[in-house]
Amino acid sequence: MNRSSALPTDIVATVAQALSEDIGEGDLTAALVPTTNAVAHVISREHATLCGQAWFDEVFRQLDQSVTVKWLANDADRVAPDQTLCRLQGPARSLLTGERTALNFVQALSGTATSTRQYVDAVAGTRCRILDTRKTIPGLRLAQKYAVLCGGGANHRIGLFDAVLIKENHIIAAGSIANAVAHARKIAGTRMVEVEVESLAELQLAFTTDIDRILLDNFSIEEVSTAVKSNRSRVGRKIELEASGNVTLQTIRSIAETGIDFISIGALTKHLQAVDLSMRFE
Repeated sequence: MNRSSALPTDIVATVAQALSEDIGEGDLTAALVPTTNAVAHVISREHATLCGQAWFDEVFRQLDQSVTVKWLANDADRVAPDQTLCRLQGPARSLLTGERTALNFVQALSGTATSTRQYVDAVAGTRCRILDTRKTIPGLRLAQKYAVLCGGGANHRIGLFDAVLIKENHIIAAGSIANAVAHARKIAGTRMVEVEVESLAELQLAFTTDIDRILLDNFSIEEVSTAVKSNRSRVGRKIELEASGNVTLQTIRSIAETGIDFISIGALTKHLQAVDLSMRFE
């Protein structure tokens, strides 16, 4: 993954908002600390996949540009308990004021990257790729999408603007899968058009349309396998297939081994378990 090109463009604004909500009119507690320089280290307390360096660095850039941060691990690296991730040096007050906001970003984004890595590892050796969804924390979508990349996953659509995903209510409103896809194709241009189906019968209907990808919603493993075989047996262009719904670390390997192209997992960004990190002064 080219991390620099994948970095979101909203980091400065996201960090500014986070600092504003934490500091407000000023850090009252930091005023108790002498105006001296200090050295601190950030340490991992558990196995994880690291993510969030750019947000961490931006916190201290906005707070005090005299603070220096030297990283000893990089985004997407696997880290271990008691591993030192970075070294900071600068005014003690600035280090303490920025500590919580900076750690919050890295802990949360590393949580998403770590969860993604677990699912990616679980399907290693298959052709399946792990996708995220739009079930993200408001205001942190681009950051979490980046974290998924650090964990070895891939991004689904960013929002409602860059791809079409036709779901049950869209189909009902349009009258049929065929009508929905035909209309979507007219307005989507070169952007991907995907339709969600809830049965093998609906899958066969979707196969007759000009669709790029079909989402198998809550299919059993046996039904996913049947769908993959049916797609392979078709004459002409093969359509990408994606599975979603009730996917766990215990079931994902069996789903991937059917030959499905993608598995999308809302839990990567929705069920966030932050990684345990701490910052300690020398």
